[in-house]
Amino acid sequence: MSIKTIAFCTDFSTNAEAAFVQAFDLAEKYQAKLFLIHVLPPVINPLTTETEWVLPIEHSNALILNLEERMQQEYGSRLADHIDYELVVLNGHVSSEILTFLEENSIDLAIMGAYGLSGMGFVLFGSVAKRVVHRAHCSVMIVRSRT
Repeated sequence: MSIKTIAFCTDFSTNAEAAFVQAFDLAEKYQAKLFLIHVLPPVINPLTTETEWVLPIEHSNALILNLEERMQQEYGSRLADHIDYELVVLNGHVSSEILTFLEENSIDLAIMGAYGLSGMGFVLFGSVAKRVVHRAHCSVMIVRSRT
């Protein structure tokens, strides 16, 4: 198996941390480019009207910048200088954005946590991992935290 590009998908959960460790190790082993991806899901408040559902661009841009900074602090700062990596923050339906990115960037291996946040986040991210596994054109590694 030739691995030249790896996509690590994060929601900053404990399982995402375990997935990062695997992604880092494999990127180092195969000297692959590592894409660190977070998808900002659409913000929907059931109490707003349809025209109010869209987050203003200024707020969206600020959120994206904050997420990029967080990704750099939590992951980028831990990558060795010899690992080629890129931080990617996408905006939209989580599994669709991930699948599109994997396809458009010819990713060889996607790595993500088995599930993410607790409560509703647990349900949502679990279904994201399931959709990515079933629909991705590349191999997908699902990582579980040992805690």
